[in-house]
Amino acid sequence: MTESATAKPAVGGMRFRNAAQYLLICGAVWLGWEVVKAPIVARVTPALALRLAPFSPETLRRAAESEFQANRVDNALRLAEASLSRAPFNARAMRVRGLAEARLGDQRRADEMLTLAGNWSLRDDPAHAWLFDHRLRRGNYASAFAHADTLVRRRTDLYPTVFQVFATAAAHDPRAMGALVKLLSDEPPWRAAFLDFLYQEEARAPVVMTLAVALRTTSAPFSQSERERLYDSWVRARRFAGLRPLRTYMGPDINGPPLQNGDFETALDQQVLPFGWNFNTGVGMTSSLVEDDNDADNMVYRLDYDGFSPGVFVTQLVLLEPGSYVLTGLVRAGRTGDTHMQWRVQCAETDINLPDGGDVASPQDWTEFNIAFTVPSENCSAQWVRLAADPGDVRTSITASFDRIEIHRSQKSQ
Repeated sequence: MTESATAKPAVGGMRFRNAAQYLLICGAVWLGWEVVKAPIVARVTPALALRLAPFSPETLRRAAESEFQANRVDNALRLAEASLSRAPFNARAMRVRGLAEARLGDQRRADEMLTLAGNWSLRDDPAHAWLFDHRLRRGNYASAFAHADTLVRRRTDLYPTVFQVFATAAAHDPRAMGALVKLLSDEPPWRAAFLDFLYQEEARAPVVMTLAVALRTTSAPFSQSERERLYDSWVRARRFAGLRPLRTYMGPDINGPPLQNGDFETALDQQVLPFGWNFNTGVGMTSSLVEDDNDADNMVYRLDYDGFSPGVFVTQLVLLEPGSYVLTGLVRAGRTGDTHMQWRVQCAETDINLPDGGDVASPQDWTEFNIAFTVPSENCSAQWVRLAADPGDVRTSITASFDRIEIHRSQKSQ
């Protein structure tokens, strides 16, 4: 009796331990399957994944996307709703639900749902693409362009399509231009690429100019390089007559002297070309800004030339009104004799020299030179100031320095 009584608890305890072990084994098997199942479900087709994990929000979301792509919109909507019931903040499921609502004709509900999806995930391209198109069709440029900004910040392959929409809308609707200015004033990473896109076609030139003028009053006006690119595009297109009003709008150097940096004290990389000195270095010629040999505080332009090679040493574009002028400056050469170079002023439209050319003498001390010229009233709205080679028959070694290059109205025109 005593032995039997003491044995029963031992048997019961053993059964309990066996049951516990069995449950632990079952739990381990289930957990192992769940661990293994997750990557399997992620790789198999949505239909098979739905069989393996019918209650998984991700599986339901994948199935919803698959059904939508197959144009089974009602199924897609039902599966997306099931996914959201288990994971309410699933952006991709919300996007499928919104696209399904749009396909079924409820644009208002689609807009609400896709706005939520877009707010939840900046990486959900289909949601932002739909919102871009939807808002654009309704003339809501600010919102449409904001969603387009989200897209092109990540997708450079979308640049041509989105940039074309930006350019076309801005060219035809002032509201679109205002939205685009606001977007560019935030200096998005694609700003340079968009400006490059605008320069690819001459027909987009008005858009570039309007942007340049409008951005001037924002926190992100055209930078020095952007202004140079704009001016250069107008020079290449030979729109010289429009350069004066354009430069007036862009400022601020329009209020300076007609010839910029004539004392050569401004570093070359701080100039805004072509309204600044453009130094050319080539065969037989070297241009540089250096300290004056006799005054370390004074910067001068020095030219080393072989006296034989053709070319132009330095150029600058100026915008002079019709009338009589004098180009003045100081020159100093390293030796006596002909320097084989001339200062010239040419009409930009026709490339006609206004004076016959001013030969540069070669004194060894600073000496002033004066070159008179007249700007005609037609076909000369802009002028090139150039120091050009006048090559000789043999090579030699010539060094010349220049300073205080200026243009003044002549007395007879005043």
